Amino acid sequence: MQRRSFLKRGVVGAAAAGAASIAAPAVVRSDDSFKWKLTTAFPPGVPFYSTGPGSLADLTQWIKTISGGRLDIQHFHAGELVPAFEGFDAASSGTLEVNAWVSYFGAGKIPAAQFFGAVPFGMSFQGQNAWFYHGGGIELWHEVYEPYDLVAFPCGNTGVQMTGWFKKEINSLEDLKGLRLRIPGLAGKGYAKLGVDVKLLPGGEIFPALERGVIDAAEWVGPAQDKRLGLNKAAKYYYTTGWHEPTTVTEFAINKQAWQALPPDLKQTVVTSCAAANMVAHTWSEANNAQAFEEFINEGTEARVLPDDVVGGLKTAMDGVYEELASNDPTFKKVMESYLSFKKTHDKWARMSEGVWHAKLRNPA
Repeated sequence: MQRRSFLKRGVVGAAAAGAASIAAPAVVRSDDSFKWKLTTAFPPGVPFYSTGPGSLADLTQWIKTISGGRLDIQHFHAGELVPAFEGFDAASSGTLEVNAWVSYFGAGKIPAAQFFGAVPFGMSFQGQNAWFYHGGGIELWHEVYEPYDLVAFPCGNTGVQMTGWFKKEINSLEDLKGLRLRIPGLAGKGYAKLGVDVKLLPGGEIFPALERGVIDAAEWVGPAQDKRLGLNKAAKYYYTTGWHEPTTVTEFAINKQAWQALPPDLKQTVVTSCAAANMVAHTWSEANNAQAFEEFINEGTEARVLPDDVVGGLKTAMDGVYEELASNDPTFKKVMESYLSFKKTHDKWARMSEGVWHAKLRNPA
């Protein structure tokens, strides 16, 4: 009898649940369609950024396909709609709907935004994304961009970058003094403290400037993208440590009014597609950097590691940069404290996981 009573209750409960599910309103999908324009700071044909797996070309196509054509984003390269570094203002004003670049290009306008792009002596791909998705990083990003009527998401990640291409060897801090170096963002401020003449140039202008001697050195991305620009043909020495950009994030910054006009399913399409592009672009970099780096070495490039005293001097300079910016900018201080607090905890795990693996298992000798 107890068994029959239990079964009866189960049947009644299942029927009630079924009735509730039938009575629940179905998710209504809007049939509205949207056509957006996207501009970037990158020239056409650049791997990772403009073309290839996880690039902006891929991302906009994914959004169109997943949305069934209801959100169609036309992709324009640097200079086609607006100059390379004016896309942020264009998206902010509503002249177009999306700007894609790395946030350090706008360092003069919003110093705090650089924590969403590349952080000198900061976290790796793993740590940066952990902060974004699980440490409040994206929420802070939206807060910082609120006055500019923009909503931003990560949509690409290069992983660790190379220090750059140099026409002469760097053996000491003295070798940096007076050096004309193309580099953006917070790292440029650190270099400037050591006497470097910092230049900010769009990607398309780097090779001719380096080849003609207008600059003495240049940082771009990593082997795969540097090969596309032919930087190995303009300078001999290829330095690394990754101190300036241990990971570099492409941002997908959307005009807030355009964003709010989207129905929930299209918003989710954008968020999910950006997250997918972030991962796919990074794996593309990892796969292609190794091959391009080997080609550089075979063709005569001299790969070097910055001397310890140079890295130490840059760390001291960057500590000063962070302190100065935080003392004058409450927003910068708020984002910096969030980032560094997360990094402090993540570093302990990174040392015991990735750090030990690299030191002991990849190089057991």
